[in-house]
Amino acid sequence: MKIKRVVLASRPGNDREPVEENFRLEELTLSEELTEGQVLARTLFLSVDPYLRCRMNEDTGTDYIGPWKISEVLDSGGIGVVEESRTSQFTAGDFITSFNWPWQTKCILNGDSLQKLDPSLVDGHISNYLGAVGLTGLTALIGIKEKGHVIPGANQTMVVSGAAGACGSLAGQIGRILGCSNIVGICGTEQKCKLLVSDLGFDSAVNYKEYGLDEKLRACCPNGVDVYFDNVGGEISDKVIHQMNQNSHIILCGQISQYNKDVSYPPPLHAETAAILKQRNITRERFLVLTYADQHNSAIVQLSQWIKTGKLKVKETTVHGLENTAGAFLSMMAGGNIGKQIVQVSE
Repeated sequence: MKIKRVVLASRPGNDREPVEENFRLEELTLSEELTEGQVLARTLFLSVDPYLRCRMNEDTGTDYIGPWKISEVLDSGGIGVVEESRTSQFTAGDFITSFNWPWQTKCILNGDSLQKLDPSLVDGHISNYLGAVGLTGLTALIGIKEKGHVIPGANQTMVVSGAAGACGSLAGQIGRILGCSNIVGICGTEQKCKLLVSDLGFDSAVNYKEYGLDEKLRACCPNGVDVYFDNVGGEISDKVIHQMNQNSHIILCGQISQYNKDVSYPPPLHAETAAILKQRNITRERFLVLTYADQHNSAIVQLSQWIKTGKLKVKETTVHGLENTAGAFLSMMAGGNIGKQIVQVSE
């Protein structure tokens, strides 16, 4: 059968922004022969996320994700539907997911690398399994629970950078649910600022691209910052850390502002910022949701319940067509998405 796929055509280099030419769309013939334990699946949705930028380098800087290889098919979180099966685990029509789903219209996958999905858990919004009830939602919920030290009734202020993105848009809402009394978002457009406050229940939001971020943050956080959900790193995080309280906590989720730079992860802090962490006893520990696998199932149930009851609102930016996957990734890296960036490959 004829299929389409996206491969890595070239690497952008550790200190450059990726471009469309780094990707290539190909057509090829896929064998229809399945061996025992395999399924043929049609791709429905693909997830494009900031961490994929690290996979464009020869060295990802981490020990839990490998680099993409030149001229080989790319992969990320994905969802598909089984068309044929040679394993007792799945039957035709089952919805399935994998953290390493090929960027192809159809693919042959080993059954033991897949998970079966229950559409009823997300009221049929199957793409939510790549975001709000997938690793994105798990990162926000478990990150706050494990590293945020939120105390209900303690009148804590939480600041979220990258607040209109996939993880940030959930983190602010979850911070409120778990007990923070003042939620402040940092994002890059006035449209996003308005959405955070009017739709997602943030108390206030600040556009970091406008002058006076320090003063605006101070006005939004008159009692200082107790919890910082850090998605971006860099200068924005330096400014937030300068306003953090004694014994406060940083949830080190991502450092997207640094992903196009050749620096270690987590990126080193300026000496002045590092001194503030020490002086104020601020915790800043690397957080990796995969190390909390024992909490994943219960957290997914909790997230789905919050969504069904309206406590947690989900935002997705959907691009249609496999041929637009690279463009969706580049747009997301430039802040073009609101909520989770999804590619819908087929219906």
